[in-house]
Amino acid sequence: MALEDFKEALGLLRKLPVLWIPGVVAGLLTACLWIILDIDGTFFASRLLIVFGLVSLLFIAGMLAIIKKGEGGIRALVSEGIRYYFRVLLPLVVIIFAVTMIILVFMMAATLAIGGTPDISILTVISLCIMIPAILLTLFFDTAAVFEDCRVFASIRRSVTLASSHAREVIGFFLVCAACCFIVVFGLMMIWEAVLYAKLEPITTYNETQMAALTPEQFLTIVGHDGIWVTAIVCFVGVLILVPLLITYKTCFFRKIAGTIPVIQQQTGEYDSKGRWYKY
Repeated sequence: MALEDFKEALGLLRKLPVLWIPGVVAGLLTACLWIILDIDGTFFASRLLIVFGLVSLLFIAGMLAIIKKGEGGIRALVSEGIRYYFRVLLPLVVIIFAVTMIILVFMMAATLAIGGTPDISILTVISLCIMIPAILLTLFFDTAAVFEDCRVFASIRRSVTLASSHAREVIGFFLVCAACCFIVVFGLMMIWEAVLYAKLEPITTYNETQMAALTPEQFLTIVGHDGIWVTAIVCFVGVLILVPLLITYKTCFFRKIAGTIPVIQQQTGEYDSKGRWYKY
């Protein structure tokens, strides 16, 4: 199923070139963020990261709506993105808040159990053990919100239901996504290293002590101004490829598994004294 949906995603990307626009926007924002990080440091870049993420989410929501309709241009991409923006944003905020609170609770419990500050490796393992299942279960909240017009908690519940009912297929989906990311990142890293080989060659002569003492600031000094721009271009190309590919693939996969489990529309209302149902 996973490979068939991947082929369908490639077909959609050929059929609807507008689906590449979110990748272009996200890629440009990522490249700008990298350049700003080099110029002003993490203080300004960390705040722009949130803003850039919110902007990218607008185009991603529009992208999902375009795939749902099967047609549309740039104007439809923006208008549909505005229409579904908060439908996608609100459950994302709920998920991030819930996962963060759970991680903090488990970290506090680990700290109290040990009686001191736990090792950073223990905290990392705790965070991963919580984040990975949370990502797996809530991965389809945005597609459920757009494709099935689910509200905040309904979209999260729908995602959890689908992911838990198709655990094997979801794992296969993740493996294909991981393979795509590895191929794209590895290929771009080879290009990056080939372009900057003259600047990176001195690092190959470093011993273990020198490599351990190498700081990010020193590394940026070694690659120089040209290396910063080459890295920005590589980041742009990587995001340009992966964002449209993975999101389109996820929507195709969602449509396949969602068809096996119908969505339950919860109705609100009440019965009168004669047993007649009145829907609100």
